[in-house]
Amino acid sequence: MGLRESIPMKFNYANPYPMARLPVFARNVVSTSHPLAAQAGLRMLWAGGNAVDAAIAAAAAIMITEPVSNGLGSDAFAILWDGKELHGLNASGTAPAAWTPDYFQRKYGDGCLTPPKRGMDSVTVPGAIAGWVALSERFGKLPFEDLMQPAIEVAERGYLMPIVVQSKWLAATEELRVQPGFSESFLPWGRAPEVGELFRFPAAARALRAIAKTKGQSFYQGEIALALEKFSDANGGSLKASDMAAYRPEWVRPLAKDYRGYTLHEIPPNGQGIAAQMALGMLSHFDLASMPLDGAQAEHLKIEAMKLAFADIYRYVAQGDAMEVTSEQLLDDAYLASRSRLIDPKRAQDFKAGNPVQGGTIYLTAADESGMMISFIQSNYMGFGSGCVEPTFGIGLQNRGHGFNASPKGANRANLVAPGKRPFHTIIPAFLTQNGQPVMSFGVMGGNMQPQGHMQTLIRMIDHAQNPQSACDAPRWRFNVGLEINAEPTMPAATVQGLKDLGHQIAVINDSYQDFGAGQFIWRAGDPAVEGYVVASDSRRDGLAAGF
Repeated sequence: MGLRESIPMKFNYANPYPMARLPVFARNVVSTSHPLAAQAGLRMLWAGGNAVDAAIAAAAAIMITEPVSNGLGSDAFAILWDGKELHGLNASGTAPAAWTPDYFQRKYGDGCLTPPKRGMDSVTVPGAIAGWVALSERFGKLPFEDLMQPAIEVAERGYLMPIVVQSKWLAATEELRVQPGFSESFLPWGRAPEVGELFRFPAAARALRAIAKTKGQSFYQGEIALALEKFSDANGGSLKASDMAAYRPEWVRPLAKDYRGYTLHEIPPNGQGIAAQMALGMLSHFDLASMPLDGAQAEHLKIEAMKLAFADIYRYVAQGDAMEVTSEQLLDDAYLASRSRLIDPKRAQDFKAGNPVQGGTIYLTAADESGMMISFIQSNYMGFGSGCVEPTFGIGLQNRGHGFNASPKGANRANLVAPGKRPFHTIIPAFLTQNGQPVMSFGVMGGNMQPQGHMQTLIRMIDHAQNPQSACDAPRWRFNVGLEINAEPTMPAATVQGLKDLGHQIAVINDSYQDFGAGQFIWRAGDPAVEGYVVASDSRRDGLAAGF
């Protein structure tokens, strides 16, 4: 493959933030939030595999090493550059056949607005395993069974508990120890593992062996599906083996939105990635590059644009064919220009939805020297998901069902629960192109922080030429609701005060894992076989950017 026609970014490699990590430069690269997962991906590249093989192996391994954030019962999404074009994969799960508004109203009362936060009635069909298989069948080079081997080894032999994961594991213990299978799987001594303590997960190794041997069929149509139905029945759930067998991931066309000569691509709804595109569309009407980096003026504008975007997505976004407006209407240039005019540079506001008709997660990324790049994310939603763990196979089940409306009284009628429907989703991979050519595969995990992280880091790289690691390390803010935002302790005091003076209600929070997300970035430096890539991994987690 020849040199791309897009313009190389000349980054500033002086990192002004108090983080220890440096960008990695290589031709074959993997970046994840746990070193063993990154190394699992590199093993596939060394063995002659491509970026998709590396991503699948890393995804399997990180399910074992970071079960707080994801597990065998997770959902997943991916955006892939195959060397010629972009492809999107929606491997988010669907509601069991029994789920209707009446189901939840009868079981939890007329006041039930959403499915429960924890327990089996928060569990939709897990989609991640089917996503792995779909990616492998269409784009992988190595046998699927080979991709599972590093994860199987880690599960069987165990790994020493890392610092950041352990802190979140411990924090979830008291809430979740009552959920079925949780203590048996994740509290092996009646408590959370301590930092540096060996944790083994033989049940998950058993599942991975079955998944590897059958290329996922055992999970959706075999012994694991039957075990999940039995477990669900025993614990008050409605998930059936027939729900598992009926599930299929969906190939989709990523949405595109231009920003200052680049194009940001996100998976279309039922996900929230469109929020980052909407915010950037509004911010394109402001000269952010002329404003001081990390100053209150620019941060205020970003916060206000993000609030406007969230007001719309919480009102309108759901499974695409259920939405009352289209993604194209939400991304319309004239509509976003009209929304940008609502931003007052001198005060914070609490915005409502507009009318566009008139106008606990892991993220990883891999790239190889042939030019293939993949942006991949999988999640069990909140920490440890539903808290329910099928013990025979160690299937930690997500709680994505909590993202549905369970009553027509909910604000977003399009997101009303229905059999076989996908709920509103927070996890979003992202991809950046320029002149139709790949530039960056990236993502920032962490609930509603994800589109906020996409927007904040992109502006740093595009408007201020910060290199990916500096943009990743830089202090972040997180919008919550109304005028409330959180800020990291590393944000300059003058900026915090300046935002307060504009009316923002700021809480400085010293919990980067939970509140401010964590990102992985692969920026293409030129011809991947010659210059390779610039790679970053967020210091807010136990991660690693690695390559050769």
